[in-house]
Amino acid sequence: MSESGRMKSSAYMEWAKLQAHARFNLATSGIAYCHLPDLEVKLDDLDLSGPSYYGYAPLNQALARKAGVPVDCVVAAEGTSGANHLAMAALLDPGDEVLIERPAYELLVATARYLGADVRRFNRPSADGFRLDPNELERALTPKTRLIVLTNLHNPSSALIDEATLRRVGELARGVGARVLIDEVYLDAVFDAPPKSAFQLGTEFVVTSSLTKVYGLSGLRCGWIVAEPDLCRRMWRLNDLFGSIPAHPAERLSVLALAQLERLRERARRILATNRPLLNQFLASRTDLQAPRSEHGTVAFPRLLKGDVETLCQRLFERYETKVVPGRFFDLPQNFRIGIGGDTAVVTAGLERLGAALDEMG
Repeated sequence: MSESGRMKSSAYMEWAKLQAHARFNLATSGIAYCHLPDLEVKLDDLDLSGPSYYGYAPLNQALARKAGVPVDCVVAAEGTSGANHLAMAALLDPGDEVLIERPAYELLVATARYLGADVRRFNRPSADGFRLDPNELERALTPKTRLIVLTNLHNPSSALIDEATLRRVGELARGVGARVLIDEVYLDAVFDAPPKSAFQLGTEFVVTSSLTKVYGLSGLRCGWIVAEPDLCRRMWRLNDLFGSIPAHPAERLSVLALAQLERLRERARRILATNRPLLNQFLASRTDLQAPRSEHGTVAFPRLLKGDVETLCQRLFERYETKVVPGRFFDLPQNFRIGIGGDTAVVTAGLERLGAALDEMG
C-alpha cells in the first residue's frame, strides 16, 4: 500500500467518541468506571513529576508482578490501544504480512494498515461461537506472514481461546518465523479457573493488556506489553518517538490501583454475576437473534436473523435512547455488540428497549 493510500484514522474510534453515547448505553465494552474514592487515594500519594524515563520503576515492578514475569519483560504503554500500536510498530515494517482474525476489533486492523502492513484475514465463524480453529488460521498463513494478531477473550464475542489451541498457534507461527500478538485486555474477566497468559507458552507470543476493561480504570491509561527482554528494550526506545514520558500522576495512581486489584476484580465479578443472567435470559427469549450463551467477559455479539442492523441501531437510538455497536465495525454488518459491564439498572432498561425495538421490526 502506498504512503498516500494508508488508512490514517479509525472509523470505530470516531464513532465511539462522538456517537456511542446514550441514556441507556449498551455500547460500552468495559466495567463501569471507578472514581478516585474507589481507589482510596490520599493527596500525599500523588505528585506532578517523578523519575519516569524508561518507565516509572514502582509501576514497572507492579506490572511485572501482575503479569508474573521479570521486570525486563514488561513495557508500560498508554492503554491497550497504545500497547497494541507500540507492539505492532516494533514488530512490523511497511510491506510485512500480518494475519488478523475476523471479526476483529477495528483499531487492530486500522493500526496495521496505518503502519503499512499487508493485512490478510482468517475467519472465526459465528456459527461455531467464534471459536478459533487453528486449521482455518493455517490455511491463511503464508511463508511471508510476520505477525498473527488475536484477541483473548475475543473482541467482540468474548469467546475464550483454550491453551491447547494457543500452543498450536504458537507452533504455526514458529513454522514461518512469525510472532503472535494477543490482546488479553478482557482475559481477567474469566473469574473461575483463570487461564494463563499466552506469554507463558513461548517467546513467539507478545501480549498486551491494561486496567481499562475489567477494572473500570480507563482514565488511568495504564497499559502494558509483555514480551522477551530484547524486544522490550526495542519497544522502550521506539516509544521515545510516540509518548516519550507519560503523565506522572497517572503512573502513581496506577501503582495504587495495581495494589488493589483483587478488590477491584471482585467488584467486576459482582457486576457481571448480576448482569450476565439478564443478558442470557434476553438472548434465550429472542428467536430473531443468534448468539451463544454468554459465559465470560463483558460483551456479546448476537447476529440479527431478519432485518437490517443499521436500521435497528437508528431506531434503537431515536425511539429508545439506547446504543449498541453496529457489527460493521467488526466486519460482520449483520451482528451488533452488546456490553453488560455497566450499571445494572441501565443494562436492564437497555435490554428491555432493545427487545422493544426488535419487536417493532417484526
